[in-house]
Amino acid sequence: MEVGDWKVKLSDIPKKEYFQNLINFLNLQAREKKTIYPPRGQWFKAFELTHFKDVKVVILGQDPYHNPGQAQGMSFSVPEGVSLPPSLRNIFQEIQSDIGINNQSGDLSSWAKQGVLLLNSVLTVEKNQPASHAGKGWEEFTDYVIELINKEKENVVFMLWGAYAQKKASNIDSNRHLILQSPHPSPFSAHKGFFGCQHFSKTNNYLKINNIDPINWKL
Repeated sequence: MEVGDWKVKLSDIPKKEYFQNLINFLNLQAREKKTIYPPRGQWFKAFELTHFKDVKVVILGQDPYHNPGQAQGMSFSVPEGVSLPPSLRNIFQEIQSDIGINNQSGDLSSWAKQGVLLLNSVLTVEKNQPASHAGKGWEEFTDYVIELINKEKENVVFMLWGAYAQKKASNIDSNRHLILQSPHPSPFSAHKGFFGCQHFSKTNNYLKINNIDPINWKL
């Protein structure tokens, strides 16, 4: 798990029984010739691009995109040149409405490099099988990541979109961090309160108040 300064923070994880079971499950999937997204080398990309010391914002997703060519190891992000999935299109619509930025590329790497941890709760999925790797151990791993950030950092913004992400709010100290909650940006729920949530301007206002450099949301 070559993941920058996370390596020290997560050094005990590979020894945990749940994590060994998870890796065994993923290796079995590979032996059975199942197609897993994202590719193995990108499972921990969010941690490679956003070091622990740099985390300012956490945007929590559920599991990776399950269609070919989309997932790249960061929640909601797709590679340069890939058509925008509906949820990401709605995120960009809210950014334009909120702060007047018009993004076209779906590659969110520049956000990650500024300290936005684009974290899915489950880090892998089988092709065309949404939530197929839920309950296999990833949730325990990513809950631990959230716990680390909550306990060891201050003034981090957590964007929790939709009921699934909002379950994590109970693990976050709202006296130390800012929790922003809204419906999910998917087409099924974006009109129920995601549009108009102004999470991007609220994030930057909070960071500035706490003498932290704001995020440039322009891609």
